[in-house]
Amino acid sequence: MTEFSSDDLDQMHHLYRINLINSCSGYKSANLIGTKSHDGISNVAVFSSITHLGSNPALLGFFLRPTTVMRNTYHNIKSTGKYTINHIHDEILDDAHHTSAKYAEHISEFDATKLNEDYKDGFLAPFVKGCPIQLAMSYVEEYPIKVNNTILLIGKIDKLYVPDELLEKDGFINLSKGKVATINGLDGYAVPQLKTRLEYQRPKPQFEKNND
Repeated sequence: MTEFSSDDLDQMHHLYRINLINSCSGYKSANLIGTKSHDGISNVAVFSSITHLGSNPALLGFFLRPTTVMRNTYHNIKSTGKYTINHIHDEILDDAHHTSAKYAEHISEFDATKLNEDYKDGFLAPFVKGCPIQLAMSYVEEYPIKVNNTILLIGKIDKLYVPDELLEKDGFINLSKGKVATINGLDGYAVPQLKTRLEYQRPKPQFEKNND
């Protein structure tokens, strides 16, 4: 087994370190965030840091890199307060990944790829057409992460769109039926299959007795 110390990480080639640390945390969510500027320019970009923060209210967060350079997604969200989250699936992997390219703010990634804009119920920001899970989001607040100058941005779910065939009776969304992708590191994509669901766990009776 290969072992890396913190000193090793500090001294290794930066590209090797980026790949190593971005993949050591495990599989991550694979999403496209859609926004629109005040000038009407749509933007879509891949993010692998979206995470559940709470169910009541329904909140999701994601991390943004330092804003020392223009971040179109961040700028558009702060300007309009609206954005969408769209699950990447196996049919759009190449185009979804290409949205990580740094285009000028006047160029829409929808024009540079085969991804198509989708608008629902008068919501300002574009959804990505064909994505199996689509969420309309509103900006709530943000927190600066001082140690590396990143930002945790928090939003609430305004609307959630789920195909009937993915939604089970207890509210569970079976992502494997939608061939939803996940990200390994920066550029590795996988399409997992659901293996099993396990029941809510409670302490075994013999151990509960020892709590008295």
